[in-house]
Amino acid sequence: MRIVAIDHVQLAMPAGEEAVAQAFCEGLLGLPRVPKPPHLEARGGCWFESDCVKVHLGVENQFSPARKAHPALQVQDLLALVERLRAAGVTVRDDEPLEGYDRVYVDDPFGNRIELLEPRS
Repeated sequence: MRIVAIDHVQLAMPAGEEAVAQAFCEGLLGLPRVPKPPHLEARGGCWFESDCVKVHLGVENQFSPARKAHPALQVQDLLALVERLRAAGVTVRDDEPLEGYDRVYVDDPFGNRIELLEPRS
């Protein structure tokens, strides 16, 4: 037995904010929104998936953002993404260097911490 991959990452969000989540995840990060299975749709939230990345946002009634725990999303052209995020009013925070990577942190519209990193070539 062994673990071979992470299937998806789930972050919490407040109820009724799916359009806000879509504007950030799809509009700014470029992760396409995909339909949730019908039996899960009634719970609210939304899913965003590409060929190799799956981020699911689920409604949490007593919502509290994840400020320390976070997904780290590997990106191509981090500088262009940072420019797009800043132009949209998203605060981008630098952190201590991580050998072999350029990286920043952002918060999604709900305050969940997200790390964006790009391997240095």
